Amino acid sequence: MQGHLVKDLLLAKDKIILALDVSPQEARELVRRLGHRVGWFKVGLQLFTAAGPAIVEEIKKTGVKVFLDLKLHDIPNTIQQAVRSACALGADMLTIHLCGGSEMCRAAVEGRAESSTLLLGVTVLTSQNDQTLAEVGTKANVTEQVLLLATLAKATGITGLIASPHEIGSLRDRFGPFFTIVTPGVRPSGADRGDQKRVMTPSEALAAGSDYLVIGRSITGAEDPLTALDGIIEDLEAAR
Repeated sequence: MQGHLVKDLLLAKDKIILALDVSPQEARELVRRLGHRVGWFKVGLQLFTAAGPAIVEEIKKTGVKVFLDLKLHDIPNTIQQAVRSACALGADMLTIHLCGGSEMCRAAVEGRAESSTLLLGVTVLTSQNDQTLAEVGTKANVTEQVLLLATLAKATGITGLIASPHEIGSLRDRFGPFFTIVTPGVRPSGADRGDQKRVMTPSEALAAGSDYLVIGRSITGAEDPLTALDGIIEDLEAAR
């Protein structure tokens, strides 16, 4: 429980992970403009495939933390080596798909070795719902699938999860503070949901038990990203 209490004491800005789902040039400008106001930046597939591994090292040199969101899913040996490479880059968080199974998850833990990188297991994407799970042959509903995969994560040594705001309560009820939970699908009140199906506002997600909030287009797509970011931080501070 003590570890979770420590996480609760983080400043609101340290709980926000700004998603750099933009061009390399835009990403560099956002880090330059917002790096003093937010402690985490997410490098996902869009930016990583455009700029390569060097972008992780470049952002890290500015003194902020990097969440490398590649959602790795492959045979165990490939995953082990990919995780090892990501840790060597200096990624502070890294995602793998839990649906790869226990052998793959254990290989990821072995690849991390003594690194401080937090492995995050992706449960069910926030763009999915019961219908999309059924389309690929999953008989469980979203909440059941999330809890199933979280159980697998715990059994294989993975202590972080990616889960939508709507499943946080069930995860905390089942596992307490065991997992660090990173929550996408976070949108300020009135913001466009885009392709996300299971969303909450930032203050609602924190109240539900999330540790970190992934927020992207609501900030990066704003006319003034700094003002948008500060507005979210102020709302979070007021809700604490």
